[in-house]
Amino acid sequence: MFKRYQIRDYDFKLVLLLIAITIFGILVVGSANESVQSRQVLGLVLGLVVLIITSFIDYCFILNFYWLLYFLNIILLLSVRLFGVEVNGAQRWLIIAGIQFQPSETAKILLILFFAAFIMKYKESLNTVRTLGLLIVFFLPPLWLVYDQPNLSMTLILIAIFSSILFVGGLSYKIVLGVLSVILPSAVILLVLILQPDSDIILGYQQNRILSWLQPEKYATTEGYQQQNSVTAIGSGMLSGKGLNNNEVSSVKNGNFISEPQTDFIFTIVGEELGFIGCCAVIILLSLITIECLLIGRKAKDLAGTLICTGMASWVGFQTFVNIGVATALLPTTGLTLPFVSYGLTSLVSLFMGMGVVLNIGLQSRKY
Repeated sequence: MFKRYQIRDYDFKLVLLLIAITIFGILVVGSANESVQSRQVLGLVLGLVVLIITSFIDYCFILNFYWLLYFLNIILLLSVRLFGVEVNGAQRWLIIAGIQFQPSETAKILLILFFAAFIMKYKESLNTVRTLGLLIVFFLPPLWLVYDQPNLSMTLILIAIFSSILFVGGLSYKIVLGVLSVILPSAVILLVLILQPDSDIILGYQQNRILSWLQPEKYATTEGYQQQNSVTAIGSGMLSGKGLNNNEVSSVKNGNFISEPQTDFIFTIVGEELGFIGCCAVIILLSLITIECLLIGRKAKDLAGTLICTGMASWVGFQTFVNIGVATALLPTTGLTLPFVSYGLTSLVSLFMGMGVVLNIGLQSRKY
């Protein structure tokens, strides 16, 4: 379970990047909603404890229990369906011993660990119909349970993580090109069908979000209200912003132009209060974390280590892109948070747990 490690192999650079972006997030969350700032500080403390402990546990030992991790994930997601708490029309949270947490966040790290172990075990037969079929079969139940909460945005992130792990795991380029040749035109056809007035492929509010993104002027006072205000607010921050904790009535937080700005639209607060400089700082820090995960994965001693690092890099990278894309109107509105920056204890602790595994992989990396 525990091994002897050389402290010089510990990736303190990654740790410093994680602390820096999380402290940045605490400051911005406090400005957006001061009442939850202390809980975000608690999330950092808990996250660091989990990070340190996890970083010294041999990840190979953890992967020995990959089936247990898979079924634990299924149980948690099923519990949400059976006993979950509904908030704003979505049933995504569990309350255990007075603590509320979101199993769809822990699902990401648990699935990364499971598929890393599974693909490494069957890497020689990865491109066979049987192995690919099993991978899809094991992926569909947790995917459906997350989608049915409903949580379409988290479903898409899980697909992105799964696809990245599968590709790096050795999926044949022929299969990749074949799948893309089917998926891309199918996606266009699906989008056209979704946008039909009588379509019931997705929920009504999801369809309206897509329509408000395509026709912002038409939905400027309804579904597109928050996104348009977000773009305006980010632009108003100009180079250096209006300053944290400002009292300007016209700001999005003080004027209540965006609901829950400490979560999905936290990048709006960054842009408005810290300006272009603050936005660049967030993007650079999250990009460096993503790149560092990939670099550690490149030196991993085995395929499982590489896949875990790839999964974590995909998680941070894709979710960052989507969150910022929504805040800047590049993408339709979703309910995704900005990693390490948005308020949310489950998300923060899950991310630190995953990064702890990445650090352990770095401690056991190949020496050149």
